[in-house]
Amino acid sequence: MSSSVAKTTKNRSSAKLLCWAVATVVLACLLASLIDSSWGRVKVEGIKIPTQDGQWVVADLFKPATATRETPAPMVVVVPGFQRSKEELENIAVELSRRGIVAVAIDPYAQGSSSSSVSGRTATTEGYGMFAVVDYAAKTDTMNYVDKSRIGATGHSAGGNAAVRGAAHFGMEAKKTGKPSALDAVFVSGYLLSFTDKVLKDVRSNVGMSYARYDEGAYRNALKNGDMRHAPEAIRLVNSGRGPDAPPVHEVALGRYYGDATSRTLRVVYNERVLHPFQPYSVEAIAHQIEFFEKVFGITSGLSSRDQVWYWKELLGLISLVAALVALVPLAQILLRTPAFATLVHPLPPPQPRPDRRGRLVGLGLSALGALVACVTYIPMTELSGRLFVAAARREPTWFFPQRMNNPVLLWAVLNGLAGFLLFYLGYRLYGRRHGVRPEMWGTQIRAAELLRTCALALLLFLSYFGLLFTVYYFFHVDYRFLFMGVRVFQPQFLVLLAMYAPFFLVFFLSNSVRVNGAMRIAGQPEWRSMLAAGIANSAGLLLIVAVQYVTLAVTGTVRWTDGWLYVNLLFAVVPMMFVLPYFNRYFFRLTGRPYLGAITTCLVFVMILLTNTVCYLPL
Repeated sequence: MSSSVAKTTKNRSSAKLLCWAVATVVLACLLASLIDSSWGRVKVEGIKIPTQDGQWVVADLFKPATATRETPAPMVVVVPGFQRSKEELENIAVELSRRGIVAVAIDPYAQGSSSSSVSGRTATTEGYGMFAVVDYAAKTDTMNYVDKSRIGATGHSAGGNAAVRGAAHFGMEAKKTGKPSALDAVFVSGYLLSFTDKVLKDVRSNVGMSYARYDEGAYRNALKNGDMRHAPEAIRLVNSGRGPDAPPVHEVALGRYYGDATSRTLRVVYNERVLHPFQPYSVEAIAHQIEFFEKVFGITSGLSSRDQVWYWKELLGLISLVAALVALVPLAQILLRTPAFATLVHPLPPPQPRPDRRGRLVGLGLSALGALVACVTYIPMTELSGRLFVAAARREPTWFFPQRMNNPVLLWAVLNGLAGFLLFYLGYRLYGRRHGVRPEMWGTQIRAAELLRTCALALLLFLSYFGLLFTVYYFFHVDYRFLFMGVRVFQPQFLVLLAMYAPFFLVFFLSNSVRVNGAMRIAGQPEWRSMLAAGIANSAGLLLIVAVQYVTLAVTGTVRWTDGWLYVNLLFAVVPMMFVLPYFNRYFFRLTGRPYLGAITTCLVFVMILLTNTVCYLPL
């Protein structure tokens, strides 16, 4: 076959794969949007509500067709927890709206597309913006399809705190005005710390509560565990709805309804056997919320509480997430065959010689050392970040590295990137240089002009990746996500943050690409085995942290890292990225013969994913 024919065949193959990947993304997002809208029976649209002090709340409104001015429907505000956005709790909104309830899933203040807040305790004092949304629905005529006497709120984790604080906030308002509380009912998931006498005395709403039996934060509870039958917090909640003549409850019967919905004294406690981050994605836990709101609102939808469809949307989100990432490879192949970027293609350097027994031991030892360094440095970096990035740690608005949860990850990435370069050099000095390894095999040589062109191509791939996301979001109002792993659209200011964070993260991404393609590409070794080993090595250290955390929880009932448990939970989304990173670095290396395109492209894409999925304290 001639070179021109081979080139044409490769171009067609790349174009075909790209078309299939893009078509998969579009089809998956279309089907996901149909699930959101209950196949046209619910209107889903984005809204933005101006609030106090120049702040604003961005939300997704799920309005059933049955909710009209003539037949107003109840409404529930859905409040995600700390470092979560509206999309990550929209499964609740989907299920409620299927049953005729208007649902408003909000981006909490300083998260997603909502503004920051002037309050340092926004979940407690403003309900993450939920207070303003309830006021908007209850005190204006704009949402005339909402029954103002049947407004509720639900939230998970810090969003649960927002829900119960909202019940107290509007309860105090009701005592002053002599009118019923604007909140008919709240459901609190994954949060107990606000169930105090001081808070509960002002509640004038029906309250449901759900707590994970194996919640990692249970060490903060009065009894230091997640068993709600004897928990003082749960007992206080139930007794707060009982009249002065009713005998107090000393042990909570899980799932039993106490009190009366019409007098807004109804109380119920659930205790699902799941972990904290997985509770919002439990069919059982969602069924409990459905049952609660149907009871307090007096709704008979005809659907079983276990009749749920949200998990199909999650599956479609995973498909679109994977397909969009896969599309980067054939797109790069096509662009590298254009005159603008053809000079970036070099012959693939020869792989390293197959090591002997001593070489394999050196390689395994250095990989194990790298995993150990990754493991033992993560939690200390969370502590160091509080001292280096003071404003973000204090929840104060700032342009200086404003992401409290990602700042430790940045420090960890820089430290482990430098450690990776050191381990790579040690491997060469201790074994490689005496056994046929030559620096030319790494493909690291590059001229300044070529590096600039590589950066331009990486930026083009980044823009194409997020350009497709913005397009499908515009037409279908869905993004790419699976549970708490998601790729979401972003505001222009996040490009400034990308320029701030990416250069530091690049140390890690470049280190990974050099090690994966310079030290782990072995002659005679199948590519799948090489990339699998690289994926395991790259994620093993962080995975070890997760293992230690939950083995300790299983054995002792308390997690290993208590103060840092939220940072460990963050790893559920980070570890999968760390595992797939070497695959992309290898694919891009095979396209260019250099480690730079993969490192820069994945840095831009993955860092933007991190930046848009966590709390961000930007000034108003």
